[in-house]
Amino acid sequence: MNTPVVSSYYQRGVMLFEALTSILIFSIGILAIVGLQVNSIKLASDAKYRADASFLANQYIGEMSLAQSSSTFVADFSSPVGSGIAGTKYLAWWTSSVQVTLPVSGASAPTVTIAQSVVAVASTVSSSVTIDIFWNVPGKNTGGASSHKYHTQTQISN
Repeated sequence: MNTPVVSSYYQRGVMLFEALTSILIFSIGILAIVGLQVNSIKLASDAKYRADASFLANQYIGEMSLAQSSSTFVADFSSPVGSGIAGTKYLAWWTSSVQVTLPVSGASAPTVTIAQSVVAVASTVSSSVTIDIFWNVPGKNTGGASSHKYHTQTQISN
C-alpha cells in the first residue's frame, strides 16, 4: 500500500496564516466592544441631561406651589413669551440654574407658560403651568437648533 508523502514544503506559512486570521477576528471583536462602550456612554449622558432637566422643572414647579397665593404669581414666574419682560423669579435663579446645569445655547432658553383660571364655585385660582427646557448635546453640531427638549405640564391651585 502506497501512502502519499506530504512534503513539508506545502505546509509552510499555514501556522502564520492561522495566527493572522485569529488576530483579525480578535481585533474585530475588540472594535465592536469599544463601539458598544462609546454608545453606552452617549446614552448615559443623554439620560443624565434628561434627569437634570426633569429635576430643574420640578424644582421650579415646587417654588411655584409655594408662591401660588401671591398676587404677582404670573408676573414672577413666567418667561418672556411675547412681552419681552421676564418674571423676577424666572430671571433671578431658575434660568441661571438651567444654563449652568445643562448645555444650553442662548437661542434656546427655557420657556414657562402660565394660564390662570378662577373656579367660581370654590373661588380658587388654578394655574396651568407648562415648562419647556431645551439643550444641545456637547460635540454634536445641530446648526444652532436645539436637539433635545423636556416638556412638562402641571396644574397648580391654592
